[in-house]
Amino acid sequence: MFLSALELRNIIESSFLPKRCQCTLSPDLSMTVKVYADGETDQLDLLKTGIDAQRLNGCREINDLIAELRTDLQLQHAEVVEHRHVMGKSL
Repeated sequence: MFLSALELRNIIESSFLPKRCQCTLSPDLSMTVKVYADGETDQLDLLKTGIDAQRLNGCREINDLIAELRTDLQLQHAEVVEHRHVMGKSL
């Protein structure tokens, strides 16, 4: 890892603004990223655990991780919308 944990956290967390994002790094360099629905609640939009921070050796790897997380967030959002749509029709 070429960045400090604080720098890495700042890059990842700020990439999800205006959503609130919390990135934690364990001593074994396993990362957890939480993206919240908004800045005021604790409703999670995305929880990704077990990210190997040792593989984040450059800008490309960090950008790839952020892109992967954004894709996961979009898929999660699509599933919630689809669920609401199905539930609305069955009522």
